Amino acid sequence: MKVKGWLYCFMFLFSALTHADLDPAYEGVHGMLVFTHESGLYASHMPMHMKPHDAQIIYKISPGDPFLFFLAKDADLVTIKPETFNLQRLMQGEKLTAKVDVYMGHFERGGALQYEQMEVTFLEQKYFRMIEPQSEPSTLQVYDEVELDRGGRMLVHQIQGIPSYDHLILVFENIGCVRQFDVGQAVPREAFLINRLSTCGSMKPLYYETQDLAGN
Repeated sequence: MKVKGWLYCFMFLFSALTHADLDPAYEGVHGMLVFTHESGLYASHMPMHMKPHDAQIIYKISPGDPFLFFLAKDADLVTIKPETFNLQRLMQGEKLTAKVDVYMGHFERGGALQYEQMEVTFLEQKYFRMIEPQSEPSTLQVYDEVELDRGGRMLVHQIQGIPSYDHLILVFENIGCVRQFDVGQAVPREAFLINRLSTCGSMKPLYYETQDLAGN
């Protein structure tokens, strides 16, 4: 019993020291889009320009119930609302387990609650980028290529000044393509963007969001 007591004490102190340098401004409710590729399940943080949401993050996740995988595979839009946690833990690439509420649709815009308090583990960081604190809009559109498991690939728009947009696209062909172009406007229509990215081959748009990044 004494050994166990010392072990618990050590684990508590280690956890406290590990998280002592976290910025409390990043504590909050961090909504996420959930999507699938092959047998993998992923979550993408829904970003904004200001703390605590000024980071683009994509993680491979493992759900406590297979319901989440099949829902995300079949539905057009699935989001999760995790319990409060510090986003810097995901910025730093930590493995994290949290309870989440699962919604079909956008959890803040009329989405239908499907499952409460599901345990989800954030396993592996696939993409991370801080949004620069600038106010000027950018007409130069840049997409990063992100590698998923089993040869999967996706394009992620680099969110720039205000206004901007969040755009996630699965791509299915491993070919080089133009991922940077100036279109003379900060927030083009999604159909226009898909057309400009057509050289990337067959694709599946996952998410296109402007409202949270309008700066109003």
